[in-house]
Amino acid sequence: MKILVTGGTGYIGSHTVVELQLLGHEAVIVDNLSNSSAGVVNRIGKITGEKPALYVVDLTDEAKTEKVFRENFNFDAVIHFAALKSVGESVQSPLKYYRNNVISTLNLLKMMTKYEIGRIVFSSSCTVYGQPDKLPVTEQTPLKRAESPYGNTKKVMEDIIFDVTRAKDIHAIALRYFNPIGAHESALIGEAPSDIPDNLVPYITQTATGKRPYLRVFGNDYNTPDGTPVRDYLHVTDLAKAHLAALNRMNEGKMKEKFEVFNLGTGKGYSVMDIISSFEKVAEMKLNYKVVARRPGDVEQIWADPTLANTELGWKAEKTLDEMLLSAWNWQKAK
Repeated sequence: MKILVTGGTGYIGSHTVVELQLLGHEAVIVDNLSNSSAGVVNRIGKITGEKPALYVVDLTDEAKTEKVFRENFNFDAVIHFAALKSVGESVQSPLKYYRNNVISTLNLLKMMTKYEIGRIVFSSSCTVYGQPDKLPVTEQTPLKRAESPYGNTKKVMEDIIFDVTRAKDIHAIALRYFNPIGAHESALIGEAPSDIPDNLVPYITQTATGKRPYLRVFGNDYNTPDGTPVRDYLHVTDLAKAHLAALNRMNEGKMKEKFEVFNLGTGKGYSVMDIISSFEKVAEMKLNYKVVARRPGDVEQIWADPTLANTELGWKAEKTLDEMLLSAWNWQKAK
C-alpha cells in the first residue's frame, strides 16, 4: 500500500513509518517540522534500507496540502498523527491548539474526499476521557470534559471524522493512545522534543545525562497509592504496530462500523514514582528530582482496558516497563 503519514517525522509517526516500510508498504510523510527534524528520514532509511519521501508542509495551508494529494493521487490510506500535543502549552495557548489541530484535520479530510481516499487511521488520545469515574477505561466509558484544550481538540477531531464517515465513503479507526514511551531497538529514532520536554520519560533521560538539573514531579498529593499521577505506559514500537493492525482490519473488510475506536494500552497503571524507580534500576543510577506544584490539565489517574484491541485488532502491548525505559535510555545515550 501507499500510505500518507502526517506528522511522520515525529515520535510515534517515525516508528510507524518504520513498521510500514519493514512490511513492504510505501510511506509518504507530510510534516511541518515544528517539533521534529528532517534528519529523521535518514535515520528511518538506515533502519529499513529505504528513505521515505518527505513533504515539508503545514496542513493548515490548504493549497499546499492539496499539492501533496495532487502529486500522489493514488494513496491507499492516511495515518493522521500531525498535531500539537503539549497539555501544559495548550492550557496557556488554547487558540493555537484549536487552530492547528482542527484546521489541519479539516483540510486533510477535504482532500481525502476530493481525491477519493477512503481510509484513515486517526491518532487520538486517552485524554478524551477526561478524569473517568471508573477504571480501567473501556471504549464505552463516557467521555467527560477534557482536562486540557489539547485533549478537547482530540475529541473534536474524532467528532469531525465520525461525521465525515457518515456523509462520505470514508472508513476511519481512531486509536486512543495511553502513554507511549521508549525508543526503537536500533537507538536511531526515539522521542526527541525540540524544546523542554513536556512528557515524563524524555525529561527523566535528559536529567540523567545532566542536560536538565533535576526532574520536576508535578504534585505528590493526588489520591493515588504514592500521591503521584498514574498512567498506562506502552512501548512506542508496540503502539506503531497497532496502526498496521488497523490498516489490515480495514483492508480485510472486518470493520463492523464505518467509524471505530480502540484503546491502546497495557491495562496496567504506573505512578510517576514507579517510572522513576524503574529507570533508576535499568540505568543503575539515582535521579535528582524535586516535587513541585501540580500542573494544570493533568488527569489524576487513568489506565486502559485493552481487551477490544486485543480481540478485534489482534494487537497486544508486549514490552515490560523496564524494557521500555531501557530503550529510552539507550536512545538518549546514543544521541
